[in-house]
Amino acid sequence: MNLSDLNNLPLSAIAAYCAAVLGLVFLLSALGLPLQSTLFVVAAGAFIQQGVLNLYTTIGLSLVCVVLGDMLSYGMGRALSRSMHARYGQSATWQRAEEYFARRGGIAILLTRCVLMPIAVPVNLVAGSSKYPVWRFAAYDVSGELIWLLGYGAIGYLFGSQWESISAFISTASGPLVGLLIAGGGAYALIRWQRHPAAGQLVPAQRSIRISTPPRDIPESVARVPKE
Repeated sequence: MNLSDLNNLPLSAIAAYCAAVLGLVFLLSALGLPLQSTLFVVAAGAFIQQGVLNLYTTIGLSLVCVVLGDMLSYGMGRALSRSMHARYGQSATWQRAEEYFARRGGIAILLTRCVLMPIAVPVNLVAGSSKYPVWRFAAYDVSGELIWLLGYGAIGYLFGSQWESISAFISTASGPLVGLLIAGGGAYALIRWQRHPAAGQLVPAQRSIRISTPPRDIPESVARVPKE
């Protein structure tokens, strides 16, 4: 059985058993199973348009299941945080990564829910291992997943029978987008590293000449040096 068969089986089950199977697919995908979850969102929109699925039940159950999967993968990262910190916590690179995620982790969480979906699971693990606040993770996660469900579901609803072509285009385009993001992030990090050398790198110190002056409480006659 190849990946395409693995994706086709849930589609048939969704048409037969409705939104419960769709929610299970989203839960497993959020835990790292290689399922094209965006394809199922677009298909769900088409099924809603055709009357196969109920709008409110599908959105509600899908949101609960995908957020549950994200929270479980976040919890796995948090459970492994002690061993990861014991191994990498003293490195400057790890500390800078944690500081960056603490400042801008919300944007990363939000974008990986609705735009950069292929790296959503690694971001969940990093958020958990860096002990990103769980309530902030949940807030950004719910917002991003809701945008993902409504946005791609609306595409499937509007295009109806053409949802397979649309979902194939979205799946193909997401890979190059992630590659561009990684390349851009690497270039940005390289520029910052060149401008700000890493801690511990030796920087030549400038020589300075110290000129001593006599203390103020010594009389001027004593401080003077007689001329030869």
